[in-house]
Amino acid sequence: MWPETEKTDQLLVGARDGNVSAVNRLLDRHRAAVHRMVRIRLDQKIQRRVDVSDVVQDVMVEANRRLREYLENPVLAFHLWIRQITQDRIIDAHRRHRVSARRSVDREQILGSPGGDPASVRLGAELQDPRLTPAAAATQREMARRVEQAIGELGAQDGEIIVMRHYEHLSNQEVAQILNVTEAAASMRYLRAIRRLRGLLGERAVAP
Repeated sequence: MWPETEKTDQLLVGARDGNVSAVNRLLDRHRAAVHRMVRIRLDQKIQRRVDVSDVVQDVMVEANRRLREYLENPVLAFHLWIRQITQDRIIDAHRRHRVSARRSVDREQILGSPGGDPASVRLGAELQDPRLTPAAAATQREMARRVEQAIGELGAQDGEIIVMRHYEHLSNQEVAQILNVTEAAASMRYLRAIRRLRGLLGERAVAP
C-alpha cells in the first residue's frame, strides 16, 4: 500500500535542496497510505469520536515539522519513517480517548477496521481449508469477519506481524527493521503467526 520508492527518492533529493514543491508532493503521495493505515488500525469506537482524516493531517504536520531532521539522518526508508509517526499518532489517540471518555474504550484492537476489508478476504481465501466446497465457504464479509476476529485472538506479537505483512504489504526485510530483529527471526515469527491463524480458522470451519 506504500508508494514505490523510486519516485520517493527523487522527491527526497528535491526536498534536500529546499524545494517546497518536492516536499509537498512527497507528503501528498504518502497521504493515501497513511489514511489506510489509520483506518485499519484505529479502534472503531475511537473512530466514532475522531475523524480519520484529522489523524492523517496530524501525521502530515508532524512529518513536515520533522522532515529536515530525517533528511539529515535517514536511518529508515521514508515510508517506514512516516509509518512510525503514524503509529505514534494512533497510539496517542487510543491513550487520549481511554483517559478522557466517560466510558472506557475496550482493549486496543490490532485491527480497527470492520469486517469486509479486502485484505481480510484475500487472507481468508489463502488460509481456508482447500477441501471446503464453494457452497460451504463463508461469504466474503463473513470470511473477513472471521479472519479479523482470529487475528485479534492471536495476541499482539503474532497479530501485528500479520497486519504488517498482509494489510500494510510490508516485506519481510521491512518488518525486520521495524521490529529490530534479523530477517530470519522476522520470517520465523511470521510463519508461526500464520500457522496459529490457520489453526484458529480451521477450528471455526469445523465448529458446529
